[in-house]
Amino acid sequence: MTALSHGATLIAPNRTRFQFWAPDIASIGLEIGDEAARLMRAEEGGWHRLEVDCGAGTRYRYRISPDLAVPDPASRAQADDVHGPSVVVDPAAYAWRNTQWRGRSWHEAVLYELHPGALGGFRGVMGQLPRLQALGITAVELMPIADFFGRHNWGYDGVLHFAPDAAYGTPEELKALVDRAHDLGLMMFQDVVYNHFGPEGNYLHAYASAFFRDDVQTPWGAAIDFKNPVVRRFFVENALYWLEEYRFDGLRLDAVHAIPDRDWLLELAETVQEAITDRQVHLVLENDDNDAPLLEQAFTAQWNDDAHHAAHVLITGETGGYYSDYAENPAAALARCLGEGFAFQGEASAYRDGARRGRPSAHLSPDRFVFFLQNHDQVGNRAMGDRLAAIADPDALKVGMALLLLSPQIPLLFMGEELGAREPFLFFTDYAGELAEAVKRGRRKEFGKFPEFATEEAQRRIPDPNRPETFRQSCPSLVAEDAWSRGWQDYVQRLIALRQEALVARFNGARSDGAQALTPRALQARWILGDGTRLTLSANFGPEPISLPPVPGWHFFSHGPSADAIGLGGKSFLAILGEAS
Repeated sequence: MTALSHGATLIAPNRTRFQFWAPDIASIGLEIGDEAARLMRAEEGGWHRLEVDCGAGTRYRYRISPDLAVPDPASRAQADDVHGPSVVVDPAAYAWRNTQWRGRSWHEAVLYELHPGALGGFRGVMGQLPRLQALGITAVELMPIADFFGRHNWGYDGVLHFAPDAAYGTPEELKALVDRAHDLGLMMFQDVVYNHFGPEGNYLHAYASAFFRDDVQTPWGAAIDFKNPVVRRFFVENALYWLEEYRFDGLRLDAVHAIPDRDWLLELAETVQEAITDRQVHLVLENDDNDAPLLEQAFTAQWNDDAHHAAHVLITGETGGYYSDYAENPAAALARCLGEGFAFQGEASAYRDGARRGRPSAHLSPDRFVFFLQNHDQVGNRAMGDRLAAIADPDALKVGMALLLLSPQIPLLFMGEELGAREPFLFFTDYAGELAEAVKRGRRKEFGKFPEFATEEAQRRIPDPNRPETFRQSCPSLVAEDAWSRGWQDYVQRLIALRQEALVARFNGARSDGAQALTPRALQARWILGDGTRLTLSANFGPEPISLPPVPGWHFFSHGPSADAIGLGGKSFLAILGEAS
């Protein structure tokens, strides 16, 4: 297990080494509980270190000035939220059961993204695992859990990257969750945020200004300085920490296009690959730049926003905002995603005022792309948190779901999607005072650009992120309690079962055999699978029947009227397995 250069590390049952990087402060005091501060040893490079006789459960803070004591930026746990003392944690306290777990191959992944707080914390998520396994899910992805201010938050406002938020549970409960997932043969993924810190509880500017750049700004403030070796190591160690200490099977790296130092991303991937050789670990990117070379060897896959956006236009007919880039021929855009990976591979984006986006991706295998119809962003960043089941024609949505779950690309479901959930998933935080008001105003101003929210009266309908009700409305029941939810659950479960039984063993080594739009709302995509068979998926999102190019083979799934080898009725889907010519 990688030794951490930051934070509190037990070196004996009742002895702890404290390491704190504060290059702006000459003298640092370590406060243990209510005791007087002990002077730490100042060392070269801005480091302050001290060993103390204390064990797990000890509360501590760093005194950086007479009027300010701060938590450990590498705290493994917090006693009283982000402003309170940090807690010494024994990483060996949890007795793992699944010590022989070696992970699963990436092409087997069927991802399920969830918000731990919305499901009752780590224990609540654990209670969902048997249901998800029965559904056919093979990998569970937690939205970020790094300690944030307040009782609830999406997680992208974390400020203490090594501390699971206490609102979700203890470090031991998180490890028990991962262990239980491995009992059931499920992979566990963690979403991590390395592009910014949240607006409340980040004290780094007070003692380590070198953590940030003064020449580059991001939407969240000064950019993190990944040119600084201490900073680089801090985040590399964080990635290894979740993978080694908590035995996660992979990480999803949030918005890496906001990290200006691409070489650090490569360093991170290389370090993980060298450090963990006894089991399969997967690193997945969110990257608006569509930087395909990062997926050639360094990273396992990327969330494919292009595929989502094109599919969303086909399913809903919406063409505002960034969907405008896909509005002219959404079927052609989605066909390109299925056949080549990205829709934008260097082309100009009208939505981005003509800026070119992306790099060629057709040489990459299908499983380098994570395909989804919904995720936390695409639902929660709508003004009213609308899910597709609440706004889309159900037959068009079922066509999209079949395409999602039978394609060789890696499918991702967002919590509740498998039940046709229609409850909103809203943007929520738990701030107070001026920050709460600023978040509410900023949210409403953002949507003021859209015609339906152009007036102040309309903007007042947008839920206040800080109201407790906003969070409560975003917590799905995840119970198939009526014919609608049971019907969706049966449909999704059947599709995943077909994927597992007829396709997954063939997916390893799959490659595209072409894809094209048949009409602006219909497409056909083909792949040569690893065993030489050809998979052909035909999807018609429009209301009018269409003709199909003749495709011989086994029609192993169809949905909608008149779905056969020569044509598709309106809002229909057909899947065929056959011999490659």
